[in-house]
Amino acid sequence: MAVTIRDVARAAGVSVSTVSRVLNNKGTISEETKKRIHEAMEELKYVPNDFARNFANGSPRAIALVIDVADARSYANNFFNSTVFGIETAAHRNDYSLMVTNGAPNASGISGVERLMLGKKVDGVILPVSLVEPEFLAKVDELKFPCVILGRSDETDFEISWVDMNNTQAGVLATRHLVQRGYRRIAFVSESGSTTFDADRVSGYCRELAAKGLPVVSEMIIHTGAGIENAIGVVRNLLTSENRPDAVLCSSDIIALGAVRAARQVGLSVPDDLGVLSFDNTVITDITEPGITSMDVDTYELGVQTAEILISQIENPEASIRQVLLSTRVVERDSTKRRLK
Repeated sequence: MAVTIRDVARAAGVSVSTVSRVLNNKGTISEETKKRIHEAMEELKYVPNDFARNFANGSPRAIALVIDVADARSYANNFFNSTVFGIETAAHRNDYSLMVTNGAPNASGISGVERLMLGKKVDGVILPVSLVEPEFLAKVDELKFPCVILGRSDETDFEISWVDMNNTQAGVLATRHLVQRGYRRIAFVSESGSTTFDADRVSGYCRELAAKGLPVVSEMIIHTGAGIENAIGVVRNLLTSENRPDAVLCSSDIIALGAVRAARQVGLSVPDDLGVLSFDNTVITDITEPGITSMDVDTYELGVQTAEILISQIENPEASIRQVLLSTRVVERDSTKRRLK
């Protein structure tokens, strides 16, 4: 039979409520009494019932990460996995559980995360910027529910914490690296022009070109749409144009792989005729021949900081709003190691 809190109280010669106060670190209990209770717990091998204790405290000690189940690409990648690992590490370190829930509404019009919030099954929520909706943020604000956005969020009427990589800095550093390797006609190719992170990268790219006295050519900023075949086609068109680029900044590793294949199709050498640089730094950049130079961000730390900020807000409702940008760095591989003439 499992040892109960009553057994501990009996062995320590105190009331059940005294044991409860010690377990929950509440009230003023003498050090001698605490020692007696802990000795009784050790002797009886008593394991506190965290679920019951949390229920009594009105806190499930759990946080939720919202995902979009309908979009497998949004979380079936190394970026997502590493970030989730960071979130889980920080949650565990602070004695919180991590729940993953769907952000899409069901037949009743209520999403999984809303059910968790309204049912008080979680203490706080981490929301990817791709799933930010004004209606949801309005509900979070109304309930004063702790929430941190994974990714920068400027287009909201609510003051809210977020954590993101510094994409403007990434655009600057990527462009600077290519210029330092002797490239001058640098194109920027992304899947979509509608995301904040791509807009920030383009901003950094344009800023660095101007700083180096190089022209910003609008025709060199191209959007491909999804898929490697689209990337190959768009880059091939660029490479056969009258003013072809000698380097391509790619917003994803898939586009970078498409750029390498497009160069081969038109008889150009990477990196001597065309430099290729990506922003993802997934395994693709290592196994492709040649290896693809990439911008890197510590996605594990991205998850850790997101969870730490959320837990801080849970435990201190008066904690200030925090908006954090993490620095990036260039990981050089063969795709930009041009032989300078």
